Amino acid sequence: MDVEREEVDKGLAQLVLTLLELIRQLMERQALRRVERGVLTAEQEEQLGLTLMRLDEKMDELREIFELEKENINLDLGPLGNLL
Repeated sequence: MDVEREEVDKGLAQLVLTLLELIRQLMERQALRRVERGVLTAEQEEQLGLTLMRLDEKMDELREIFELEKENINLDLGPLGNLL
């Protein structure tokens, strides 16, 4: 019974981290578009870069906590392929 619960917990963690990674990637792309358009000040660009780096570090920490590799953070969408 405990093994099943651990698998459920790990599966849920994998799903949540996959969704967080999707959101992180979308935020990163949006940030790059804003930088490329030149709508940010140098200070805002610096802050944005630091924030994205911290977010990436936190994702690494969460993957470590739940014993997941980067390759595990994805969803198979069947005929559409993988989400990430």
